[in-house]
Amino acid sequence: MTGRTGARVLADMLDGYGVTHLFHVPAILRRTMAELEQHHPHIQRVVTHGEKAAAYMADGYARVSGRPGVAAAQIIGALNLAAGLREPFLAGSPVLALTGGRSPATKFRHVYQEIDDLPGFDPVTKYNATIDDAGRFPDMLRHAFRVATTGRPGPVHLQIQGNEGQLDTALTDAGPLVEPRFAQVPPVRPGPLDADVEAVLQLLDNAERPVIVAGGGVRSSGAGAELVALAELLDIPVATSANGKDTIPGTHPLSVGVVGTYSRECANEIVGRADLVCFIGTQTGSMTTHFWAVPPIGTPAVQIDLEPAELGRNYPLRASIVADARAALRRMLALAGTSARASWRDECDRLESAWRERYREVLTSDAVPIRPERIAAELTAGLPGDAVLVVDTGHAGMWMAQFHDITAPGQDYLRAAGHLGWAFSAGIGAKCAAPDRPVVVFTGDAGFYYHLAEVETAARRGINLVTIVNNNAGGNQSKRGFDRAYGGQATEKSREMWNYRDVDFARIGEEMGALGIRVDRPGDLAKALDQALSANRPVIVDVHTDIEVVAPPAVS
Repeated sequence: MTGRTGARVLADMLDGYGVTHLFHVPAILRRTMAELEQHHPHIQRVVTHGEKAAAYMADGYARVSGRPGVAAAQIIGALNLAAGLREPFLAGSPVLALTGGRSPATKFRHVYQEIDDLPGFDPVTKYNATIDDAGRFPDMLRHAFRVATTGRPGPVHLQIQGNEGQLDTALTDAGPLVEPRFAQVPPVRPGPLDADVEAVLQLLDNAERPVIVAGGGVRSSGAGAELVALAELLDIPVATSANGKDTIPGTHPLSVGVVGTYSRECANEIVGRADLVCFIGTQTGSMTTHFWAVPPIGTPAVQIDLEPAELGRNYPLRASIVADARAALRRMLALAGTSARASWRDECDRLESAWRERYREVLTSDAVPIRPERIAAELTAGLPGDAVLVVDTGHAGMWMAQFHDITAPGQDYLRAAGHLGWAFSAGIGAKCAAPDRPVVVFTGDAGFYYHLAEVETAARRGINLVTIVNNNAGGNQSKRGFDRAYGGQATEKSREMWNYRDVDFARIGEEMGALGIRVDRPGDLAKALDQALSANRPVIVDVHTDIEVVAPPAVS
């Protein structure tokens, strides 16, 4: 034996893969934590107040940096961590989860806190495996990074023997071995076949009303510039999924907004009128297509995706390309001619202008309590060109998808794939990944409550993100659903199922070490945002809004 511990191997490999933060709930891999402190002190060990929050932080970190985020928990918290992996699994985000596991010497003897939780990771990971010998740390960790970053990215899980992963104290002859190309998404860029590219271009050229729907695959490929260039060359309007919102600025003349269920009305109208839809890097799931009504099944379609199994899954295709999004778009740019579609562009411009006129009053409203649309407009106007905006699901996702615009190619937009409460913890991880960029979270009070304790984490670690809470003392996205359940209008008593106490989150933030700013009047929003962005400390901006205002439903 060389005297090298599994902990030293693990610590050296995390460093070799460029990991800068490890989000965890003690106690897990104690010896590894000590090795990190001694040999790799730049890797920050961020202790959270919950395993699910740790997974969300790792997810936010991964989405901003493109590098796998790392989260860890001992065996008793493993399934809490697994619950947090649902989000990066649905979003296609590379996260490495490390947990403790059972020891063969004590299996089936009622060891304290022990349960076989390995099966719980199967539905939410691309790879789920155990490490039962210290000599396997190098090859298992390498494979985990490889799986997390290739194809459609996603979470992986390694269960390390011992309730706290004590296998890391064992000695091994194995040394660290790193494959640097798998430290970043995408590690490889499969190129397209020219015949496939030419077939797609021919269909686009022949279409009178084509539209592109760009998804999260365009984002993870870093293909936003190529997407915009192709749209300009072919004169094709671009709608995006919520995951792909930052692949084209919302202020670009060809951008028509987010399509689907959490969508901008004109985007659905335009995609619904298209005679050819080009899906790029999107799974064409229910949220992007409003349950396959936008566009209707049967609309002529082409699709570009890295995963062959996704081609034609939900829409029959006239042609398709299997390739990395950026590689495919670059080849399309090389082979395409120019096109002009003045009448189609005029029709799209009319629909978008009509939408903006229809909602101009609420976007600029001075009403008190504040309308959420006004918050979205202020974020469009006030966020710096390099800002990261992290958005919760539910009403928060609806308000931002419909009424906020990305204004610069350098802005990032991260949205929850479906888990309320994700955004605040993910924002902490995003700020860890991009400490020199402004990171702004938008959530409601219902979402903020989930992981409120992590305000202390941000304050303790000096993670200086800005969190804007749409505080209407309720989860009023439920209002419309309860009205339906009651046959038209819910009873007053039904409000007990979605109304909360009126809480001052600015004051709570101050008590936990953040700067708290309360906003009651819309005219104060811009000033509050400026103050928050320059505070150089965690900030909670508590915006008190109208509980009776609900987001417009999707059109189809």
